Amino acid sequence: MIPVNEFRNIATEQNPRFRVLKPWWDVFSEYLCIAMLMIGVFGCTMQLTQEKISCLPDRITGDSDESMDCSYLQNPRENESLWEHAITKNIAPNIVEVFGRKNNLDIHQYIFINSFCYERAVHWYGKYFPYLVVIHTMVFMVASSFWFKFPGTSSKIELFVSILGKCFDSPWTTRAISEVSEEREDMVTWKKNYTAKASAVDSPDEEDKSAAFIRSTSIVSDRETNVLEPEHAASVLDKKEGEQAKALFEKVRKFQTHVEEADLLYHMYVLQTSLKVLKFAIITIYSVFLVPNIQIVVTCRVPPDLTGFSLFCCNNNKAHLFSKLAYCYIGFVGVYGLLCIYSLYWLFHRPLKAYSFEHVRLETGINDIPDVKNDFAFLLHLSDQYDPLYSKRFAVFLSEVSESRLSQVNLNHEWPIKKLRTRLVRNASDRLELHLFMLPGLPSTVFDIPEVESLKLEQVNNVIIPGTVTQFSALQEISLIHCPARLQLEALAYLRENLKVLRITFDNLDQVPLWMYTLTNLEELHLSGPLTNDLHRGATLDTLRELKNLRVLTLRGKLAKIPSSVVDVGGQLLRLCVHNEGSRLHSFSSLKKLANLATLELIGCELERLPSAIFSLTNLQQLDLKENRLTTVEEILSLQHCRRLSTLKLWHNSIRYIPEHINKLRSLETLDLSWNKIHKLSLHLCYCTKLRHLDLSHNQLTSLPPEIGILQSLWHLSVAYNSLEVLPEELFSCKRLRTLELGNNRIAFLSQRIGNLAHLVCLELKGNRLETLPVELGDCNLLKLSGLIIEDSLIDMLPSYVKDKMKER
Repeated sequence: MIPVNEFRNIATEQNPRFRVLKPWWDVFSEYLCIAMLMIGVFGCTMQLTQEKISCLPDRITGDSDESMDCSYLQNPRENESLWEHAITKNIAPNIVEVFGRKNNLDIHQYIFINSFCYERAVHWYGKYFPYLVVIHTMVFMVASSFWFKFPGTSSKIELFVSILGKCFDSPWTTRAISEVSEEREDMVTWKKNYTAKASAVDSPDEEDKSAAFIRSTSIVSDRETNVLEPEHAASVLDKKEGEQAKALFEKVRKFQTHVEEADLLYHMYVLQTSLKVLKFAIITIYSVFLVPNIQIVVTCRVPPDLTGFSLFCCNNNKAHLFSKLAYCYIGFVGVYGLLCIYSLYWLFHRPLKAYSFEHVRLETGINDIPDVKNDFAFLLHLSDQYDPLYSKRFAVFLSEVSESRLSQVNLNHEWPIKKLRTRLVRNASDRLELHLFMLPGLPSTVFDIPEVESLKLEQVNNVIIPGTVTQFSALQEISLIHCPARLQLEALAYLRENLKVLRITFDNLDQVPLWMYTLTNLEELHLSGPLTNDLHRGATLDTLRELKNLRVLTLRGKLAKIPSSVVDVGGQLLRLCVHNEGSRLHSFSSLKKLANLATLELIGCELERLPSAIFSLTNLQQLDLKENRLTTVEEILSLQHCRRLSTLKLWHNSIRYIPEHINKLRSLETLDLSWNKIHKLSLHLCYCTKLRHLDLSHNQLTSLPPEIGILQSLWHLSVAYNSLEVLPEELFSCKRLRTLELGNNRIAFLSQRIGNLAHLVCLELKGNRLETLPVELGDCNLLKLSGLIIEDSLIDMLPSYVKDKMKER
């Protein structure tokens, strides 16, 4: 016989880790199978260890069965002692009185009759009932484990259970869940404090602003930095554990992609449960009908030639016990079947092909956990029946936030301080800048370089600026190029007091941080992205009221009008730059309220004339109208109201001529008319006697008027890329010229008076028709050979003493 513990091993031979995929009804079913198996084993043991049947002849003589009565055997215990005495003592039956009768049968005949009647008279169900119980139970056990062994599902299940166990036991999972739990507690506390502070504000507008700020998801709690800082991370995850967690992330992603493509596991479990229900129905039906055939007393007909008796009354010794065991077995099978039916109800009643982590997102605060579907969802539903904590911890690995945090740990090892210092350069504002490009995160080692004045992050993912930013004692500028960033509360407080310049380039509204509206000491704000005036089409500016020290505002987008929020800082704004990328700017009414504006740039705004709103800006000093559609600037006369206007840039337009009344702009010092279609230079331009910088390059000029010599204050003159053939001699009387660009014209001769330009530093002559250079170039005391831009062949024709003289300077 097989011991019971061996059957237990068979019942649980599958990997014990699979218990996470066994709901309570499957576990209960296994215990029922063990109970049914014990019934079968007990019955089989009884069959092999005790006498199966005991028979007595109905009467001593005769073979007629008319008077056969076996009722005296219904209660065999009354004559049990006498019968056992005769059998065990092997006393000859001819001298033994059994139940008041004598016969001449010996013990061997009785044994033969018992065996003969057991095979012929006892119903087959009564004989093989224990064995059927064992076989049926084994079938139930095999059916319950079928999907664990099926080739198409076993590998997926084993991989899922393996990954689930590793995710559950990973130190990283524990770390991430504890971090977000602490973060939520801090956010709740901070919001309460901020709400209380906002309620004290008298102005309703300020209350709205505070409420909007509280709803911002751009600010995180102070706890979140612990993962980023190496000294804290090392105490929880060492480098080896970090690598293991990273490998586990990859396994989870690959498994998710693979298992969500089909629902074979779900269908296999449905098939397995359906087979168990069918088996239950068959066993129940035939067992209920066959159990009554387990009779205690049976009648057996025997050939009279064998013993002289034709009829025997037989007592089935184990029938009473087997009958009780059978009914008990049917009861267990009934409960087993009800569990199977409930399992089918669960399979078809609930949407098991989709799994939502909504409750996990609410509990942990990790908002980017994606919902799963098909087999992946079904496996998670099963694991929930065992312990919902498994799916909660698994969700951490499905979250991009968690993965990015792990990347932060590895990033700190990849970017030590020494490597970061090699990225330090001076930017255009002469600030010491640290530029990081296309990193998976922001290394915490960045904040160990206190001399950084400008932090430029370009396409860096998952940027969280921690409280350690306070170590940047010299920080004044931050540039976020396609790089959404969140702040910790301590970092926000520090930047509100110290940040001067903020540059943001974004693709959508979500990348615009709401914390930028609270930087009260910000002086420059540069925004580049899909800015529009339509709330439904792109990003729009919120109120700028809090930016009380803002002096420079740059907007690059596709605006239909100057945003009304610009008026919030109109009183202190000094420079406004609008780069409209070729979209027409229609309304300029907001400009009139910028009374202190000194610099205005309207670039790519599709302007066809000068906006009248500009003429009211009495403090305007610089006006840049690059890349518009200006063909004439007759309205330039009205610019005389801007008495402080010193710089006018009308480059990259289609202007054909310069109006005569340009001479009304008495304060003009810089005039850029490059990249236009000007054929002739107006004489009146030469009466702008304060001009120091004049750029007429890339036009269609054929000559310069002699009056050009009036511009005695001229430092820079560029007439390159025109069609000039001759230069007026008066040009060389502008003795303050430092840069003279004459390249790519048709000039064939350069006057000897070039030597009068004693302050000349740069002379461009390349691309003309010159055959020689005047030796008087040597009289230009500040002109070096490197500042002479011309063909090498012409330089070689200069006398050697002239070249040596120019080299020595």
